[in-house]
Amino acid sequence: MTYANEYAFGKAKPEGRVPDDLPALLALVALAGPATCGLRALAYTLSVPFIDPNLRHSAGRIAWGFRSLFNTPEVVALVRGMNGAEPYWRRVLEYCAAGCLQSVLDEYMHLLVESEGLIDTPTASASKELADRVASVAGLRTATPGVDWVRVSASGRLTIDNQRARARFAMRYGDERGGEREEAQLRKEAVRAAFNSPFWPFILATTSIGQEGLDFHPYCHAVVHWNLPSNPVDLEQREGRVHRYKGHAVRKNVASLASKNAYAPASRANPWPSLFKNAEKHFDQKSEIVPYWVFPIDDGAYIERHVPTLPLSREAARLPALRHSLAVYRMVFGQPRQEDLLEHLKRTVPEQELARIAGEICIDLEPRS
Repeated sequence: MTYANEYAFGKAKPEGRVPDDLPALLALVALAGPATCGLRALAYTLSVPFIDPNLRHSAGRIAWGFRSLFNTPEVVALVRGMNGAEPYWRRVLEYCAAGCLQSVLDEYMHLLVESEGLIDTPTASASKELADRVASVAGLRTATPGVDWVRVSASGRLTIDNQRARARFAMRYGDERGGEREEAQLRKEAVRAAFNSPFWPFILATTSIGQEGLDFHPYCHAVVHWNLPSNPVDLEQREGRVHRYKGHAVRKNVASLASKNAYAPASRANPWPSLFKNAEKHFDQKSEIVPYWVFPIDDGAYIERHVPTLPLSREAARLPALRHSLAVYRMVFGQPRQEDLLEHLKRTVPEQELARIAGEICIDLEPRS
């Protein structure tokens, strides 16, 4: 580092033979270096020039967060397992290029600018807040949840041993045991912010505390109900956490449409505003719901509901009734899920009456002639 700094100021000259792969290495750094990707993402999202010193400082902060991420034992094992012969720093660059880190940061910062209310914020403050958020979620510390080992001896005696385990890919959302209340609250908010990012944790386990008033939609569109609520309102609340403005399923479909149409966003700008404008052209009528809240396409992503019920259990019998109640509940607001609505009609209306009922409840939005 010292030698590189002296050379940069003209106090020394490089010695020795130029490496044969130097052009490829420089291209790799320019394409996928975390600091370079962070600088481009900030400049394109905030529409400011690259030479802005605040932007460069923020890009360094982002790179420092990635340094913490790639120095964790789990990530080192994963990246080295792909190609252990190369130097680790070189493998990290190749990993960032293969994972298209630039696109990841472009998408994430587009969401952060809106969710954090930074649209009209001065560049210096906005770039600092964006960099701090990326660095904090990338460097989230490991959780150590307890694992209970249940053993039964030959005499029938039951023993339960608790063992602590490191966990990054899946985390618990809720108040941590022990510690001060303020520290536990900060940890909970840090876990939620990290889950709402493209980085880990990728699975969040929570009780009913995460059922209302929280958003988990930025990078999630699947809900696993470990137990079923007693009414359709609570079920709708749970799934509504991942069905929000510019949710994950919506963005996947918007990007898929652009890929199918070979749409190329404007250069030197964050591509996501342009991608949503392209999705708007897919529909004849302008709507605030489509494509920002709902954007279904053929073979596209959707809000997934998973209920791992045990056979012959109480919840296995309750699920069909709850789905029918949910379909009726949504009909009141004019937003039924098509699958649930069809199942409800098939269950309650005779087959020979379906065509007549469909004609009666169909809403004609055409203007009167």
